[in-house]
Parts: sequence; structure tokens; C-alpha cells
Amino acid sequence: MNVGFVVYGDIETTSGGFLYDRKLIEGLRERGDTVQILELPWPSYPRGLYEGFVARLDRFVASFDVLLQDELAHPTLWGLNARLRRRCDVPIVSVVHHLRCSEAHPRPERACYRAVERRYLETVDAAVCNSVFTRESVTDLVPLPTVIAPPAGNRFDPAINADAITTRAHHGPLEVCFLGSIVPRKNLHTLIEGLARLPDERWRLRVVGDTGVDPSYVRRVRQVVTRSGVGDRVSMLGALGDDALAGVLRGSHLLAIPSIHEGFGIAYLEGMSFGLPALATTAGGAREVVAHGETGYLCSPGDVEGISRRIRALADDRESLAEMGVAARERYEAHPTWAESATRVGRFLDRVVSETGREDTNGDDGDGGDSKNDEHGRNANRRDRRRHTGGRRALA
Repeated sequence: MNVGFVVYGDIETTSGGFLYDRKLIEGLRERGDTVQILELPWPSYPRGLYEGFVARLDRFVASFDVLLQDELAHPTLWGLNARLRRRCDVPIVSVVHHLRCSEAHPRPERACYRAVERRYLETVDAAVCNSVFTRESVTDLVPLPTVIAPPAGNRFDPAINADAITTRAHHGPLEVCFLGSIVPRKNLHTLIEGLARLPDERWRLRVVGDTGVDPSYVRRVRQVVTRSGVGDRVSMLGALGDDALAGVLRGSHLLAIPSIHEGFGIAYLEGMSFGLPALATTAGGAREVVAHGETGYLCSPGDVEGISRRIRALADDRESLAEMGVAARERYEAHPTWAESATRVGRFLDRVVSETGREDTNGDDGDGGDSKNDEHGRNANRRDRRRHTGGRRALA
């Protein structure tokens, strides 16, 4: 199968979403598919809306069997897809990590994102979703056929057993690791504010993540560190290569990422592979990874007191820390690998390509990832959308 894969910016960008894209591409190629990466310039949101209606279409109308698109590029793809439908009849499948309209934005801004993302999803034939939460967000906008292919955490797959996790839990001050780009959505400043309420000798924080995405937020974080008087306890390490990151995770006790929103949260699983309980929030897909009180803790977004209380409990009760760490490793071991998720997507794409034009499939690969929409209603919706998109072929 010949696949086109559309992304904003550089596919090698360091983030969970781009890692997902790279692993998916790797898996498709390993099963024998040809994948051509189509990188679009990363514009401002308004500029992207404009460029979708003026960008050249030449490279998008190649002889692809299916066109995959990272939903992150939806501002440009909204207009581009509408024009593509008049030039070719290739199935289009969106890869959705999380919808922008699912994030915490002021109401008018969120309404704008919701309207644009709905229009974008109306131009595609199906969607690959990274979690149940993401799928529900998608089908709340447009009743598309979907498959759930969760990210994996086996980038490192370290050799570590319950004895090693237990021994580590009982030594030293609590070593906390934050992993993710330093952007407002990851809510690093609330983690620092929560830690600052604990006695200094109880903890240390190592922050691993790209500081170049949002310099103004990085400055805000540094101001919080200075104002809280914890500069000697917080290390800003920047983005690290895999070997250095593995060393940080191996020497930590807890992975803490109190995000405002996560479509899934690959980093939580990567931490669990090292036997690290996770501190996450109830917003988004993290609840599908972190079992509260078993493999970590879930706090409300922005709950500084809750963050402080949960970390204090782990610092004081190392036996509970050890038990959670062992449970976290077991949760990681039970999770699908990257190869298994890529295989699942590959089977789904085969169905999209081979069954286009038929009205008797549920849009899933048979392993429980269907969109749970009423079959007749979904088919009617797709037939209606075909009338507005140049008579394209339909996948039920």
C-alpha cells in the first residue's frame, strides 16, 4: 500500500505526538507499505486557515492508496482537503492525538476551534485515535469510523524488576521527574508550586523537555522557581537524547506531569516502564493510563494543594511508593507495544482502502475499537457528506 503522511513541521520534532507519528510510519514500513512524508510549513493558526485554500496540490495528488494526516495540521488541511476532493478520490484518514477544542481555552476561542475542527473532520473518511477519550471527542463532532491505537511506552523497555524498584523507593530524597515540552498545557509551574510547600530535604525535581517552544512560559516557570526559593532543588535539563533520558528516569522515584489536558500521555507509560508511579490530572486521556491510588495519583488540573499532598504522601510512605512503582511496571508490561498498535492501524487502513464504497462495515478491525455509533445514522451522515465533497467514495 502506498501511503502519504501529512504533518506540520519536522517529523523528527521531539514530542509525544511526533513520536507516535514516527512509530506508526515505522510500523507501516515494516509490514511492507511505502510511506511518503509530506511536511507542511508550521504557520500561525490564522495563516494556516488561509494557506489551505492557496497551497499547491501537486504533491498531494500522487498515486497514494490512502492519505494519512496528523490532525495537528487541521487549520491548513481543512481547505486543502476540500480542494483535493475535486482533484482525486483517495481515502483520507486523520491521526488524532487530541483536539485543540478539548483543551482549556476561553469560551469564544474554544468555540472557534470546535467549529474549525468539525469542518476539518467532515473532510476525512475515518480517524485513528490514541485513546477512548480522544475517540469520544472526535465522534462528538463528526460520527466517523474510528480505530483506537494507543501509544506505547516501550521506547526504552528497561530491564528492571520488583526488587530493584522496591530498593530504589527506600533510598534518598524523593526524586521527581517532569517530562514534556515546557508549554502552558503541561502545567509545570503548578508542580513547582506544589513541591515548594514540602520541606526542602524531602525532594528534588529534574525537568526534561524542550524550552524553545514557548520562551515566555519558560520565563514564567523560572520566575516561579526563583520566587519559591527552590532553585537549588530544581534542575532544568532541556531536551535530552534517549540514553540521557533513560538515566534520569532510572534514577527517579516519581514521574509528575500535571497537564491541563492530555489526549493520552506517552510519557506516563515510559515512566512506568522504569517502575515510576505517575502524578497526572483528571483532564483527558491520562485516566486511561493512571489508576488512582494504584499506579499513581490523579489530581484536578491546577490543584496545587492536591499535588503537594500526594507527593508528600509518597515521600513519607516509601512502602506505598514501592508498591505503586511495582504496579506501574506491571501496567506497562500489560500495555500494547508500538508494533501491536501499528499493526492495528495497518489492518484498519486496509479496510478503509478495500471497503471504500461499501455500507456494511463498522469501521473497526474487530478488536473493540469501533466508534460505537449507530450504523444506519453513520452511513447516512457519510452519504450526505459525499454530496458535498465531489461524490467521493464512502467507508461506512
